[in-house]
Amino acid sequence: MAEALAVAARQLHDASTSQGTLHTAVRLAVRLLPGAEHAAVSVVERGDGHRTVAWSDDLVRAAQRTPSPYWTALWHSPVVRLQDDETGAGPGATGAMPGPGLRSALALRLRADRGRLTVLTAYARVPRAFDDTAARVGRLFTEHVSLALASATEREQLAEALRSRDVIGQAIGILMERLGIDAADAFATLVSVSQRENVKLRDLARRLVGEPRGST
Repeated sequence: MAEALAVAARQLHDASTSQGTLHTAVRLAVRLLPGAEHAAVSVVERGDGHRTVAWSDDLVRAAQRTPSPYWTALWHSPVVRLQDDETGAGPGATGAMPGPGLRSALALRLRADRGRLTVLTAYARVPRAFDDTAARVGRLFTEHVSLALASATEREQLAEALRSRDVIGQAIGILMERLGIDAADAFATLVSVSQRENVKLRDLARRLVGEPRGST
């Protein structure tokens, strides 16, 4: 298992984006976590808001459309297990399980910041699929996922900062040419309009340059 986790860590860190890291995590969760047959990652907002950002298959994607009540426990605990008994009368039989055909769930906290929770959940179609060993392996696995996700996010933020610097520089050059002003005055003009219109400086610069939002 130690060797398998080391290989998984390398694959996670090889992903070039945070989204790629999450898709890799879902695929690896099904392979590594004892008992897992499906997996998904969801971002949960305090209250009712949530969205699924990675999934192993359509069954679990459909199940994730409804918020899972046990996710809220992950604000206080790094792992939550939910499992039906053979008759469907045990824990989770009162609507807590996310969808038809799923009888066990192992929910693992990846990230919790302010009002947002990122959750990796493994599912099985049999009851009582996840034991203490699965929970321990899950904890170790999510530590690797969290580190890889933080690294990928940092790389994306750095790339975005560099893109923003470039587009702001282009916008300053356009204002200098159009208005016959120097760079300092052009930048001050951008800042003033950004504050007046309550628009982020990089978005205002993109608008001026003609670059669509989100362009790379």
